[in-house]
Amino acid sequence: MHSDVAPLVEAGKISQEIGERLSQLAPGQYCLHKSWGAGKVLSWDIRGGKIEINFEKNEAQVMGLQLAISKTEPLAEDHFRAQKVDAIDELRELATKDPVELVRRTLSSSGGSLKIDQLERELIGSIVPEANYKKWWDNAKKQLRESRAAIVPTKRTEPLVLRDESITPAESLIQDFDNARDFKAKAKALEAINKDFKYFKDNAEAQQAINASIDEFVRKGMKLHLGQALDLLVGRDELISASEVMELDASALRLSDVIANEGERIGQELSSLAAARQRLVFEAYPAAFGDAWVDELLAIFDVVGPRGLAEIAKLLIENEKSTELFSFLRSHILGRTLGADALLWVCRERSKLASEVFDVEVGNAVLSLLERDMMDDGPRKSSRLQSYVMEDRELIVDLLEEAEDNEVRNFARKLHQSQIFAELDRKSLMARVIKISPMTQELVNGDAAEKEDDGVISSWDSIARRKSDLEDLTSNQIPQNREDIKIARSYGDLRENAEYHMAKDQQKVLMRRKSEMEASLSSVQGTDFSNVDTSIVNIGTRVSFKGSEGEEIVYTVLGAWDSDTDNNVISYLSELGESMLGLKIGDSVDIQRKSATVTAIEAYNA
Repeated sequence: MHSDVAPLVEAGKISQEIGERLSQLAPGQYCLHKSWGAGKVLSWDIRGGKIEINFEKNEAQVMGLQLAISKTEPLAEDHFRAQKVDAIDELRELATKDPVELVRRTLSSSGGSLKIDQLERELIGSIVPEANYKKWWDNAKKQLRESRAAIVPTKRTEPLVLRDESITPAESLIQDFDNARDFKAKAKALEAINKDFKYFKDNAEAQQAINASIDEFVRKGMKLHLGQALDLLVGRDELISASEVMELDASALRLSDVIANEGERIGQELSSLAAARQRLVFEAYPAAFGDAWVDELLAIFDVVGPRGLAEIAKLLIENEKSTELFSFLRSHILGRTLGADALLWVCRERSKLASEVFDVEVGNAVLSLLERDMMDDGPRKSSRLQSYVMEDRELIVDLLEEAEDNEVRNFARKLHQSQIFAELDRKSLMARVIKISPMTQELVNGDAAEKEDDGVISSWDSIARRKSDLEDLTSNQIPQNREDIKIARSYGDLRENAEYHMAKDQQKVLMRRKSEMEASLSSVQGTDFSNVDTSIVNIGTRVSFKGSEGEEIVYTVLGAWDSDTDNNVISYLSELGESMLGLKIGDSVDIQRKSATVTAIEAYNA
């Protein structure tokens, strides 16, 4: 107890408890005020009941002793907040020269753990200028991970935790790995182990323990998290390749085993993996499928996403399987069945890897896919491809460079009649075509004299479904998105708030979708396909064909939003639908590159 306070307690003027608390506010002691932050007591006047405290946020303040006792808490001299009062310049210098030590001191004074936003409140402004903080924290995180002084979380909602300095680097790596409870955290911990494998090089026991843990973890969670399970197995294989003592026993789960068992599901689960990790999965295909590995890889080519299909193409070409790759691409380009990511890759690689298959048919396939995507219900899947067509000003030049006059006219007509692009964008694209082939100017001139289209035609049922989708969008999805934004905003600093940015991106998608749906519904014409003329193929007719090899096939040509490809119901605006309109019994048309003859035309609604 302070010497100035003890006599007061002995005389019974104040209680023992008050005396001890008062001693904590003696000159030279530190305290913490809820609003003014940390402070150092400069002087006191016990008889006058006054005390002067120098606070970090409000400098010197004279307070009543009783008020100071009730409004402050004692603070240890070595506490980080106390250092901000007496050694702020030292801390600022530490932020520049040794960010790890600065964070370590901050965590030590807070029980070894702080949320990211709590750390920011301690440092921003007082020690690190707000304008420089993001750059400073990015560098500090990197140094913290390298030094292994603290466990740096992947999410802002998780705490930054100071490590026990008594454990070795290898022990801390294993501790992180064992404590990881989900695939993402497990993979990140394994990545750190691979990076610092020097700590485990001669530790066969630790390596085998990690291997066994991965095997058990993957077996339990593979069905629900296949992509992340593959990522973990790839990391395990990297560890094995670096080790001189670690081997897989006969019962261990191998990457090739998972690939062989899961088949095409693999392709749908790989999009979240980095390109290098996807490549390692694809390299396991020969071991999984033997001589059939090329066919199995091509079966997932169009579903693995842009990074994955690029890696598949490189792998096939490097292994002298380019003939199979180009045959696959050519077949699907001509059949109009190649997806948006694959077509985008072909366009981007047109002068390099994909030069073998790049020609005007790629342009026709792009327009057909964009049309189908526009007519289909649900989210757009080809937005990136459509943007690329507009932004790459050399694409149309390259598409038409070696095309024959008739091919150019067909492409130009399809582009000019397309409803995919906004009017100004379509005019801009047509200008590029006309610059290459002036003869296509007649399409624009002819259109100027024609009456504007009154809108697309669709069945009342499809219109009702689209109205219902719009109602769900405006009444449920958009309000829910607003709520998601509010919740994400509450997480704190928006600069590193991934949830907030994802919600805002989703907001843009939803509002664009709402605008497109409202515009299409404002101009659509409804029909029940009654009283249709069956002397020729019209909207609302069922058409029977006989193929060149005697096979029979039936197509139904309906409205813009009525497509059901599984049941051969096609839109009259599709490329195939347009080619059928006006045909009579006995006429022929190419269907999937094969000639077919019309044998019957009947009313769909008969």
